[in-house]
Amino acid sequence: MDHDTPPDDDDSALFRKAVGPVRPMRQDRHLPRRRPPRPRPHHSEAEDRAVVRDLTSDPFSGTDVQPGDELQFARPGLQRSVYRKLRRGQFRLDAELDLHGLTVAEAAQSLALFLSEAREARWRCVRIVHGKGLRSSNRGPVLKAQVAHWLALRDEVLAYTSARPADGGTGAVYVLLRHQS
Repeated sequence: MDHDTPPDDDDSALFRKAVGPVRPMRQDRHLPRRRPPRPRPHHSEAEDRAVVRDLTSDPFSGTDVQPGDELQFARPGLQRSVYRKLRRGQFRLDAELDLHGLTVAEAAQSLALFLSEAREARWRCVRIVHGKGLRSSNRGPVLKAQVAHWLALRDEVLAYTSARPADGGTGAVYVLLRHQS
């Protein structure tokens, strides 16, 4: 190293030599990259269409569910404390679906689409209003029984229970959903 040349100049010259020729930039701001669209789960969409088809052609004719009966369902292995919390309405509701006035076929399709949206949005707990079936004459509550049946068929449903009176009572259910990865 030459003792007459200050070290800063020598380092700068070495740097310029190592980098080579440069040209000025037109702008020095980093442009934000657009987020890529979320992947569409084609397998899940096909599965949802199959579920809608199966639900609308389901020969299930209902059970002995009466207008005031409470609905309850929990998958094996669900912790009792989690189910208790659901029954008490202690989960934050992410969304609600109201099936009042729909035919069985319309309700089946609406429910399948709603659960598909819930899976995509990663909702944890939702409320489904099916009504008490007070206007179902002697057939009993048709939608109430169907909703209970359909929900039990869906893998993403961990549990459901009739809502608290303030949230619809026996005319609605809280549904606890499994997070899909």
